[in-house]
Amino acid sequence: MNILHIDSGIFVEQSVSRKLSRDVVAHLTRNGDAQVTHRDLVVNPVPHLDAETLLAEQNELSEELLAELQAADVLVIGAPMYNFTIPTQLKAWLDRVLKAGVTFKYTEQGPQGLLQGKTAYIASGRGGVYSQGEAAALDHQESYLRNVLAFIGITDVHVVRAEGVNLGDEPRQQALAAAEEAIAAL
Repeated sequence: MNILHIDSGIFVEQSVSRKLSRDVVAHLTRNGDAQVTHRDLVVNPVPHLDAETLLAEQNELSEELLAELQAADVLVIGAPMYNFTIPTQLKAWLDRVLKAGVTFKYTEQGPQGLLQGKTAYIASGRGGVYSQGEAAALDHQESYLRNVLAFIGITDVHVVRAEGVNLGDEPRQQALAAAEEAIAAL
């Protein structure tokens, strides 16, 4: 099994999504038969897409990112919620790997994802609670990731979520414990 582990939390040492993504990878590799490629989008940022890069026939970094994604059987994406959506670092990576003719194609029936058969785990950290109630309408993080992954053919998506981590010590501990239980159940 080839695992592509992506981290995008800007708080490298204190990031909840980084902790959860590490724990998911540790759980998935507990039998020792996995190859892990770790892509840290904060420590080694991917430059934002520009017209020159988009129109270039070849781009070494984009080709490297695409090769990592195509080789992966499993994606583990550490994705905190920033301002109701994903970090800009993760968006820059997505802009490089959502490529017509490579990860999706246009057909007469609409776009078709070309990366079927892969599984994705989203390790989601959130300061507030956005999975239910009135605030659910503000979730452009998990819903966006599910949709963009489905667009490229990855529909087997699992979310491990710790939310409410900025609401005090007790809610934080409860959220982390619930996330650890979810990881153990994978």
